Amino acid sequence: MELSEAVTALSSLAQPTRLRAFRLLVKAGGEGLCAGDLSRELDIPKNTLSFHLKDLVSASLVRSERCGRSIIYRLNTKSMRELMCFLTEDCCQGRPDLCLPGACVEESCLSL
Repeated sequence: MELSEAVTALSSLAQPTRLRAFRLLVKAGGEGLCAGDLSRELDIPKNTLSFHLKDLVSASLVRSERCGRSIIYRLNTKSMRELMCFLTEDCCQGRPDLCLPGACVEESCLSL
């Protein structure tokens, strides 16, 4: 992933509604969610949601697919993995295993 792509993705996620939508799509997995379900879960109007989803799609974090009258939104797992790899590439003095969730539970690890 190029630096400019990482900046675009992180900028997109640096907004509470978009981050919440992204996290819901992570939880939804490959099935994704339709816009109506996302709107209800986030308790925001559909037009507001549409604005935020457009930004996530533009940042390549989310994919959209028309299914009949609905649009299904899914996490773009490839882009998410690329972003995570970009962020952890030089992590912990060349030990990205220390960046895994739960890896730094000891206080000594936090001083790295």
